[in-house]
Amino acid sequence: MADTMQFDLVSPERRLASMQVTAVQIPGTEGDMTAMADHAPTITTLRPGLLRVEGPEGTFEYVVTGGFAEIGGQGGVSVLAERAVARADMTQEEMDSMVAEAHSVYARAKDNWENEPGPVDDAAKLLADMVAVGDHIGLSSKQPNL
Repeated sequence: MADTMQFDLVSPERRLASMQVTAVQIPGTEGDMTAMADHAPTITTLRPGLLRVEGPEGTFEYVVTGGFAEIGGQGGVSVLAERAVARADMTQEEMDSMVAEAHSVYARAKDNWENEPGPVDDAAKLLADMVAVGDHIGLSSKQPNL
């Protein structure tokens, strides 16, 4: 059997998972990555996406909106998510809420940085990523006008 490592997923509301796993697929802002036992220590930021965990207890997926992931020197993975929901618990209402929040961030960025494309582009990417997550998991996203 493959080596396992400790995995913890927490959001401001609660701890969503704490278990032994063999692999964690992380939606990183610089690209997706998979952490396994003996992975080099790394810290990365998360983009909206699906965090997938595989282990002896099965495979679990979580929708995350952002945050940080730390792969420790001992091989454990800790994810601190801005917002996270188990895919199995994801509802259309929850998806609409996440997309509305991303749209609000985008609208504020357009108002506050009218002539600075960097922050506005980042907010547009956040919104596009949230819409893509909804499409990927089969929940229609109310796609607001950009």
